[in-house]
Amino acid sequence: MRTDIVVPDGKPAFEWIAGRAVQKVSPKRDHAIVQRMFATALGAWAEGRGEVGTEWRFRVTPPGEATRPLVPDIAYVSYARLAGMTHDEKQEPRTSPDIVIEVRSPDDRQSHIDEKCRVYLAAGTTLVIQVDPRTAMVLTIDLNTERRFTHNETLTHPALPGFELELAPVFNALH
Repeated sequence: MRTDIVVPDGKPAFEWIAGRAVQKVSPKRDHAIVQRMFATALGAWAEGRGEVGTEWRFRVTPPGEATRPLVPDIAYVSYARLAGMTHDEKQEPRTSPDIVIEVRSPDDRQSHIDEKCRVYLAAGTTLVIQVDPRTAMVLTIDLNTERRFTHNETLTHPALPGFELELAPVFNALH
């Protein structure tokens, strides 16, 4: 029997993290700028491959755990993963995204970020990208490796063949 965790409706959305309903932080300017720039770059890369959305709710089920709602800042879902879903099922997919990007807000707890990353990867997400606008750092995490990128580097990853994002313009836009 499948167990579904239900959280309150609200804006910003609620997620299930570390055993409790947690409301997402209402984003501020820096978060919004970084989210837009990453979503634009990922969206261009995803043309013909899948769909990219911001603040898209997923029903994520790690093996042996309850299904819980998570709302990544940015999600990429391949057409292969969406295949067979109805229009209504795509609104809140009962799967994990292929790629998740989380933009850290000043009030985010590291334990919540770590737990969301664990859940996504356990449930089948290939890559989690964490972006910290304050430190101008990006961390890519997959099942085997973690890699840090700094302000002057170009973000790449094998899960995103052909994707390159120069980070300097992203972080320079915050000044």
